[in-house]
Formats: sequence, structure tokens, C-alpha cells
Amino acid sequence: MEAQEQQNKSRVVKVDSVESWEFYVNQATNQGCPIVVHFTASWCMPSVVMNPFFEELASAFQDILFLTVDVDDVKEVATRMEIKAMPTFLLMREGTAVDKLVGANPEEIRKRIDGFVHPIRVYVA
Repeated sequence: MEAQEQQNKSRVVKVDSVESWEFYVNQATNQGCPIVVHFTASWCMPSVVMNPFFEELASAFQDILFLTVDVDDVKEVATRMEIKAMPTFLLMREGTAVDKLVGANPEEIRKRIDGFVHPIRVYVA
């Protein structure tokens, strides 16, 4: 039973304060690790519906830090990152937002993350 619980452990980290936001962003920046952030709200059904998909992405893209921020719990971070609607997905590199997607669009999110991780593909014939 314990092994199954280990497998079900989430790779998505919940940010619950400005301090934890800064800690995770700084840590990822120092390690050269890209970040994908899901800005959500418990009352926003499209955000809630995206949670399992976000977990799936976190499992698929092991080299990315996946954070979730409830805008009502950590208003200062949402304001600082100019989040106006939920869900909003932010792709960050070196502590800076490089892409933003507003709305629950799983295919587009996956496509952007894939492009974010593999920005240049060279095909040799």
C-alpha cells in the first residue's frame, strides 16, 4: 500500500505564501529549471477541472517545476504576476514569465509546454 501512495504523490507544488513562491522560483532559477504555474481559484470551475490535467503534465515533464497558486490565498503573487483571470498558466524561465495562457485549453497548454521545453528542433536528413 505504501508503494502505491508513493506513486500517487503529486509533483505539483502548492504555493501557500509569498515566501514559498520566492523560495521555489529562486531555487528553480538557480538550478536552471523552467517553471509552469497554474493560477487557480477554488470557486472557478474551469480551474478546478484543469487540476488533474496539470498533474498529468507534471508527471509527463519531469524536468519542469510545476507550481499551483490559489489567487485568493496568495493575492500578492497573483497581483505581482498580473493575473486577471483564472485559470492562467504562466511559463517561466530564470525567474521571468516568458509565456502566459489564459483559459482552460489542455491541448494548447501541452503544445506550449512542449515548445517551452524543446524550443529549437533541428532535423537532419
